[in-house]
Amino acid sequence: MEGLLKVVSAINNILWGPPMMIILGGFGIISTIYLGFPQFKRLGMGFKNSFGKIFAREEGKEGSMSSFQSLATAIAAQVGTGNIGGVATAIVSGGPGAIFWMWLVAIIGMSTISVEALLAQEYRETRGGEFVGGPAYYISKGFKEKGHEGLGKFLGGFFAVTIILALGFIGNMVQSNSIAGVMESAFGIKPIFIGIILAIFAALIFVGGMKRIAKFTELVVPIMAAIYIIGSIAILVKFNHMIGPVLAAIFKGAFSSKAVLGGAAGVAVKTAIRYGIARGLFSNEAGMGSTPNSHAVADVEHPVIQGTVAMVGVFIDTIIVCTATALIVLSTGADQLGLQGPVVTQEAFRTAFGDGGAKFLAIALMFFAFTTIVGWYYFGEGNNKYLFNSKGAVRVYQGLVLVFIVLGSTLNVELVWELADMFNGVMVIPNVIGLFVLLKHAKMMYDDFDRQVQSGEALHYDYRYE
Repeated sequence: MEGLLKVVSAINNILWGPPMMIILGGFGIISTIYLGFPQFKRLGMGFKNSFGKIFAREEGKEGSMSSFQSLATAIAAQVGTGNIGGVATAIVSGGPGAIFWMWLVAIIGMSTISVEALLAQEYRETRGGEFVGGPAYYISKGFKEKGHEGLGKFLGGFFAVTIILALGFIGNMVQSNSIAGVMESAFGIKPIFIGIILAIFAALIFVGGMKRIAKFTELVVPIMAAIYIIGSIAILVKFNHMIGPVLAAIFKGAFSSKAVLGGAAGVAVKTAIRYGIARGLFSNEAGMGSTPNSHAVADVEHPVIQGTVAMVGVFIDTIIVCTATALIVLSTGADQLGLQGPVVTQEAFRTAFGDGGAKFLAIALMFFAFTTIVGWYYFGEGNNKYLFNSKGAVRVYQGLVLVFIVLGSTLNVELVWELADMFNGVMVIPNVIGLFVLLKHAKMMYDDFDRQVQSGEALHYDYRYE
């Protein structure tokens, strides 16, 4: 295991080095300017379309999800161990400054994820009576339209394989690993038993298909996020005297290698950037190509509506939930105890509220990670359908995901996180290529939407492949 960890870490040092930062940041900046700063001009519209109808319990048409259900499924995937364990790991490894770069990734990523959602809507199709879509679909179809069918098929297929590996298998190992770690710490339950229980409950949801997944995420995600935020606010009230120094440490650490808040000197700025970007992407998934699989199936009048809704997911994930975790970890000094992963955040709750706080975090993480398991399973299923378009293949995929959930509960936490970073980095590459090539299509959809709004006509859009 030690040898494998060294190899994977070496790959990640290359994969998550300056080239990846330039690619992801570059596309985010280019799309932000090219699309007219949508994360600032259209985020309000996204919130209105996301939560303005939250109590209406709207249903999407047959084979689809409502806009809010698609967002809830996306947030289910986004808000998980990355928000609890990933943020803590970023701070421990990269110092407080990593949080600044996580914020920056989120702001830029809102534009990126809006493009992903728009393209996912544009190039979606129907398989087995249900909508499916995402990067594999928009890469293969979009490249075909541009006369590069062979390259599109290769990149689309490559993405489909890597997302199944990255999220359906390795990613869900991260989730079960994190749940098992905090449940063992809080309640003394052996990890293998946690893994088995998780697999059983996951199977009950998987077999219900899109509608059961949509109902589950729509119900659980808002409650889950609200309870965690309330718990974090309670800690910050107790440690309110530390909020100012913590915020100062975040900004100083982003541009300086000097020790802050008791941390060791010499944490390089590039290390803060590396962990901030890697954990930020792992958390909000902008540019990774995962959440478009959910936004593709939303039943909306125009793709731009779902593009703005997708930005809300990044805002909630990083600007709200990740920031809450960062502040409580740094305020309580939990990052200074030599711990790793989600147990760092658990220690912050323990510091504030004793064993009751540790148990609260264990239960909260269980829900965060379990909803991510459901979301990531669903993303992988859509790509399984792209590759095989067979019910039998979906059943095999379901069984393998359950096996990986059990296996993940027993593995070394550092190795699991490094494997997740590696596969996430690999799957980003074909997606970002597709985003650069098809960015003009996103601009055309924004222009079409604005024209309809300005003319006062009813919103509509002629989908190509429905």
